[in-house]
Amino acid sequence: MTSHVVDVLGEPYTAETIELEPDDEGDVVATLVSRRAATATDRAVLHVHGFADYFFQVPAAEYWTRQGYDFYALDLRKYGRSLREHQTPNFVTDLTHYYADLDAAYQRVVERDGHQRLVVTGHSTGGLVAPLWAHDRGTPLAGMVLNSPWLDLQGSLLLRTAGTRAIDQIGARRPYLAIPREVSGFYARSLHRDHDGEWDFDLAWKPLESQPVYAGWLRAVRRGHARLHRGLAVRGPVLVLTSALSGRPRQYDETCSTTDIVLDVELIRKWAHRIADHVTLVRVEGALHDVTLSREPVRAQVFDEISRWLGAYVDRPG
Repeated sequence: MTSHVVDVLGEPYTAETIELEPDDEGDVVATLVSRRAATATDRAVLHVHGFADYFFQVPAAEYWTRQGYDFYALDLRKYGRSLREHQTPNFVTDLTHYYADLDAAYQRVVERDGHQRLVVTGHSTGGLVAPLWAHDRGTPLAGMVLNSPWLDLQGSLLLRTAGTRAIDQIGARRPYLAIPREVSGFYARSLHRDHDGEWDFDLAWKPLESQPVYAGWLRAVRRGHARLHRGLAVRGPVLVLTSALSGRPRQYDETCSTTDIVLDVELIRKWAHRIADHVTLVRVEGALHDVTLSREPVRAQVFDEISRWLGAYVDRPG
């Protein structure tokens, strides 16, 4: 069963609740948000958000509808609009659990709504989940745009090797164990209009201090990283966008508004070629972790880069 309502973003956005199979915590839903282009089209975009996140990136939706694409965004199970009181936020023990969410969204966007050309976009953790899903399902896509995809664990080589082995063991035995970590809150602060940013989003769904990271979830992510590192075969051209630099500020400064302070952009570039045979990599000077939320004129450059890629590989005649 599904239900459609005006979305929390207000018109012209609508939200559709998708009921999924229950898990060990009870009922599970995903939420498909949509905004239609000004004229009827057979082209669509399906967006997948990152960790401790949900869809609120209106500039991206407005960009795609201006290009003549109907825009859809999926709030995955236990995130944002899909989070229920009985659930552990953001938690799964296997990234393939998200495939049911994506399958249901794909069915609605392509089969029910009649779109013949689909571009999938993913940000951060969504930029890991989306390629894994597209590869495993063998889904032919018009293209894929990945916005700072999480393709490896940031930190030292020791953490990415011995640390990953420890995570794999602990995550299997104690999946709900919260992993200690320091979160400055600088990233969300750089975005939210009540702090140092320009965007309005729900701090219950995207807290300044992020969300807890659980051992079972991190184990799932690291296993997803390993699969991607062995090589995927996404069917369609792929665009990977990152900031030019990563930042590690110890106090809030301009670095927070001009670099990726969440992920290591060099590791993204290292592994991007493993996603597909056709990958275009673009670094954008001054961009944030979510490049589409960067300050003007940086985000204008981001959308110009997407338009250039679309014109070259996706929307060209024939």
